[in-house]
Amino acid sequence: MADIHQKIGNLSVHPLALGGNVFGWTADEAESFAVLDAYAAAGGNFIDTADVYSAWVPGNSGGESETVIGKWFASRGNRADIVLATKVGAGYPEPRGLSSTVIKAGVEDSLRRLGTDYIDLYYTHYDDPSVPVEEFVSTLDALVKEGKVREIAASNITPERLAEALTFSDASGLAKYAAIQPHYNLVSRETYEGELAAVAAGHGLAAVPYYALASGFLTGKYRPGSTVDSPRAEGAGKYLASERGPRVLAALDEVAAAHDAEIATVALAWLAAQPTVAAPLASARTVEQLPALLAVADLKLTEAELARLTEASA
Repeated sequence: MADIHQKIGNLSVHPLALGGNVFGWTADEAESFAVLDAYAAAGGNFIDTADVYSAWVPGNSGGESETVIGKWFASRGNRADIVLATKVGAGYPEPRGLSSTVIKAGVEDSLRRLGTDYIDLYYTHYDDPSVPVEEFVSTLDALVKEGKVREIAASNITPERLAEALTFSDASGLAKYAAIQPHYNLVSRETYEGELAAVAAGHGLAAVPYYALASGFLTGKYRPGSTVDSPRAEGAGKYLASERGPRVLAALDEVAAAHDAEIATVALAWLAAQPTVAAPLASARTVEQLPALLAVADLKLTEAELARLTEASA
């Protein structure tokens, strides 16, 4: 059987990254454990969270998702089987930034909640232009040297700052970003394609796109005249109002029918086939939502199908 795993630096990851933003938010602990168990049972090994998840929920303070995942590791004894990604620097409602103090305190808090002594992939969640790249790269490098972090990555960063950080890492021989987590999907291509993707490609970064299903719009459940009971319905609904949204849905319908596949699987397969992309990131609130996401590992679209979707989403 062919190895489906993708490389991010020295890490080997499943082609679907499971988003942990719902754990401790729309999925309680029991539901979260069920999703995590089903993902791992299907061969999944790449779980993504952040220290800020889910501080936006009334009564939460952030760290809820990490705490759930930590309890799952403890009860299943499977920490070594999982490539764990988490992030530092975000806050709610105000960002905490990327000062050395914030990063050092953030990693200790995350390790404690996750019940582990290392993080496989550690992201700077949002860039902090007030902090020179020399400061945060040097701090991250120290965490790698201490063994607390295996690989480092960036999310929500401009092409200019990304290039500056990567160039500094190269010039100083310090730890270097191995991945980028951009906002990228069939109805949001301009958020990654172009300069940002070019910098990533030029330095060999792997992309792990978030909003891979556009807040659920690319599952096909949002249609003209339909109402969906979901915390994300409003975000997904805006795509219906655009010219591109319905055009993309029509193309997805066609390709999905040809493969007898779910629309979500096709949307993820298009993303997985794009340059630099290692693993799209998607979350599941219930076990029932998982199979369509995991099927991305087995669905290979033809060049004609990829071109049809690319054209529809232009």
